[in-house]
Parts: sequence; structure tokens; C-alpha cells
Amino acid sequence: MGHRSVADMMTPAAVTVQRGTAFKEVARLLHEFGITAVPVVDGAGRAVGVVSEADLLGGLGTGGGADTAGDLMSSPPVTARPEWSVVRAARLMREHRIKRLPIVDGENRVVGVLSRSDLLQLFLRRDRAIQEEILEDVLTRTLRLRPSALTVDVADGVVTLSGTVARSSLVPIVLRLCQSVDGVVDVVNRLTFERDDMSVDVQDAAGR
Repeated sequence: MGHRSVADMMTPAAVTVQRGTAFKEVARLLHEFGITAVPVVDGAGRAVGVVSEADLLGGLGTGGGADTAGDLMSSPPVTARPEWSVVRAARLMREHRIKRLPIVDGENRVVGVLSRSDLLQLFLRRDRAIQEEILEDVLTRTLRLRPSALTVDVADGVVTLSGTVARSSLVPIVLRLCQSVDGVVDVVNRLTFERDDMSVDVQDAAGR
């Protein structure tokens, strides 16, 4: 159980350019491959920057001073590692407002690119696959619950949980783990419990 890694979702063998790549060649590559940005690498394939469509447009107003990728690039580049979870990578992309994230190895060499379209694949996951992961991994293996005690319905990535668990403290745990499953858009909580152990703990603490 758990989120897929960046390595699972990224596009390997990314298109790259070097510092000396001409303005027009960068523009041609973006157009030819239908991409919005390209990593800039040194002679060893290590990431040194990124050139985006916005960088190219900004270079048009420099009076010819920005003729190469090295002139245009944003540096240092925002990068991620293959072993990261896609959630961590997505947060980084949102934080920096970027559409394409270079993926580098331990020596900072570009090994792939993660794009917004790659991330969208998570939410195209079939409802049946999501349901099976919740029943088998979350409820049975992780929480040791009887799947028959709970009902898991999934429609367009929205998970609806109903049934009864032994303790109230289990409810937020079940919800959190279900929300962590890849492809889940939202979780609707209709769970009930046999014993309210959270209220008991609060009362015990107040009486001490």
C-alpha cells in the first residue's frame, strides 16, 4: 500500500538541451515534442537549469542578448528524485508553479521528467482497482479488520465507506489510509463505531 513513486509515473529519457543550444533550437524542440519546458544539462548530463515557454517569450524582449539556453534558463533547477512519492513531487510542482519537473539521480543527472499529464494518470485509475486496494491492503493487511464488516463503494474515484468498526479512534485512521490510496479523489465517511474510546480518553485525562 502507498503512493506510487516518481519512477513509476515519470517519462524516462527526457528531452534535454545544453547551455549552448540556440534559442530557435529550444523553441523547435518545445514545439516538436509538445512540451512546455526542457531541462538544461552540462556535458555529463547533470541538470543545471530549465528553459520554459515563459523563458523563451521573455528572451524575445532582450534585444538579442538571450541567444542560448544558458542565457534563458532558470537556475538552479527545481528537481525531484525517482524514489520520491508522486504526492511529494506534486506538492513541489504546485509550490513552484511548474508544469514539468526534471527527475535526477544521486549525481544530479537527468533520468526523466514528471509532467502534470503524468500525474493525471493517477486519477484515471479504475474504480475496481481502488476498491480492491482498500479492501485488501488497507482494511485486511494494514488494519486487520474484517472486510465483511465494512462496505467500500467507489464511483469516479470517490470512496464511500459504511459499516461499523470496534472503536471510534479507528475511524480517522481508516479515512486517512483510504485517502492515501492512489486515484482516490475524496472519501465519504458513513462509518459508525461500537465504542467511543476517544471520549473516554478525554474524560480520563480531564479527571487526572
